[in-house]
Amino acid sequence: MNQDTSQNLVETGSISVVDITPVAGEDSVFASLGASLAEIRKLEGVTGYILKGSTTAVVDCPEIEKVSLYALLSYQLYESSLEIAKQLSVAQVESVLVEGRDLKVLFIRIGENSISVFMEKGASHSWIIKRILI
Repeated sequence: MNQDTSQNLVETGSISVVDITPVAGEDSVFASLGASLAEIRKLEGVTGYILKGSTTAVVDCPEIEKVSLYALLSYQLYESSLEIAKQLSVAQVESVLVEGRDLKVLFIRIGENSISVFMEKGASHSWIIKRILI
């Protein structure tokens, strides 16, 4: 990050917002995705999410000590999707679902925005995909 970049951190309960100089045109898509994710977060089994735009990120995680782990996992899913796309000779992987022993993560890319939704293993991800992509 260069010295001219201003960074603001706002914490409200379990939601942290980091804003670094917004880019024109990003606000409406990012805001729409944020509103959808706020509704999705209320679903049974959904434990949190990360929404990352090119200059802004929103993290909703009830366990503050897990935020860095979720952020790292989200980044690794992004990097892995790039590698998968390269190896399969496709332009881009739009979504990835990873299921662990106790956790399920849905990763979706929409333009410059990336979304990671964290949920309990038994939670349904089908409706979440439809809701985000509408």
